[in-house]
Amino acid sequence: MPIQPTPGDVHVNRPLTNISLAFAQEASNFVASRAFPVVSVDKQSDAYFVYPLEYWTNDEMKMRGPATESVGAGYEISTTTYYAKVWAIHRDIPDQLRANQDSPINVDREATEFVTAKALIKREKLFVATYMATGIWTYDYDGVVSSPSTNQVLQWNDANSDPIGDIQNAKTSILSLTGFEPNTLTVGYPVHSKLVNHPDIIARLNSGQTPGGPALANERRIAEILGVETYTVMKAIENTAQEGQAKSMSFIGGKKALLTYAPSRPGLMTPSAGYIFAWTGLMGATAEGYRIKRFRMEPIASDRVEIEMAFDMKLVSADLGAFFDTIIA
Repeated sequence: MPIQPTPGDVHVNRPLTNISLAFAQEASNFVASRAFPVVSVDKQSDAYFVYPLEYWTNDEMKMRGPATESVGAGYEISTTTYYAKVWAIHRDIPDQLRANQDSPINVDREATEFVTAKALIKREKLFVATYMATGIWTYDYDGVVSSPSTNQVLQWNDANSDPIGDIQNAKTSILSLTGFEPNTLTVGYPVHSKLVNHPDIIARLNSGQTPGGPALANERRIAEILGVETYTVMKAIENTAQEGQAKSMSFIGGKKALLTYAPSRPGLMTPSAGYIFAWTGLMGATAEGYRIKRFRMEPIASDRVEIEMAFDMKLVSADLGAFFDTIIA
């Protein structure tokens, strides 16, 4: 005879209040606001000054005789503009949904996290479209399976490839053209996964290994080996399938790498491969140019949670960047 009462008689399944599952990505997975300096601007559009490089790299100094004037020199100044487009998305919270929610569900918090996740994905995709494509930078390199020719390199998943040398060659090219040594390398996660296991990287790491302390190929160590101050890995993913279809996930950064010069902070007469102009003058906007609002939508008996992001990603100097396309197979 079965034992009475059964577990089902004394317990009714309810949602746990200390755990739930959601797949909002970590903010650190996204690099758009870290690869280039963010410039806070009060107005949606404006102009900024540009000092042409050639005037600052000429040698015009001459010997000066007694009681004679020194040789004169000058430079041109031009202007260019930015325009911070406004991107937005919202999530509506019907009154009936809020009234029927069970703990630990918090529809207001979840709506905020939901629209924020959407905004981060959009900004990351715009970063890739603006900066990580061929024909944008002065130096373009294509990864190939074998026999690389001009402007080609052996793909870094190949044990015979030379990622350290490839990066150094690109750094040399940019430095010789601009006088600024690239200090930032941005890579898609698939590229990073190959670099951490590349024999040249491992060899450099092993040279610093100590007894009982194995060398680890973390991002800081790879930055040191490749000779850059900042090594940034694009870990964000995107579902490219339409709603209702089977999910199709991919890394937003893809199989690409971007080597650039970027100062630690924006400033006057401070060159950079790129700047991100964030419209902070928009009421309530953060330093990165976004704001989240919640307001009433009475005709549909709902509260609306809305996020806006206002920014312009500008290519400032094509000479300060080198792009590696399809750098792994």
